[in-house]
Amino acid sequence: MYFTEVYTFMENTITTEKRKFKRLPVTLTLEISSLFKQDHEKIEGIEAPIHVTDISKGGIGFISTSDFPLDYYFNACIQLGDEDAKLFTVIKLIRKEYLDDGSILYGCELVGVAPVLSFIFEDYEKKLREEGLLE
Repeated sequence: MYFTEVYTFMENTITTEKRKFKRLPVTLTLEISSLFKQDHEKIEGIEAPIHVTDISKGGIGFISTSDFPLDYYFNACIQLGDEDAKLFTVIKLIRKEYLDDGSILYGCELVGVAPVLSFIFEDYEKKLREEGLLE
């Protein structure tokens, strides 16, 4: 398990961000077709592409031009490297930031991922290191 501290310098203020898992760069394109909440509330017919920018054992970051509500969930199949290493998971939208170009950066949590599947992230991290894409 990784604990990464990221220091952000903004107007002479230091904020510390503690992450439970190490973020790995990734380029994936997924599509959100529907969102749901635990109280059976559903939003369907979305068909919005998203561009995943980073991933960790705990979540993903992605950019989209669509404005999704927070605290909703969507189903995803994430493939990192090996075609057989597919991760079927539920993703919860927990944070968003509006960017200058009109797009939106989202922070999401992976929900219900079995710990036994952590090998998928470990293999992907090893591959990035071997390719010189990660220190």
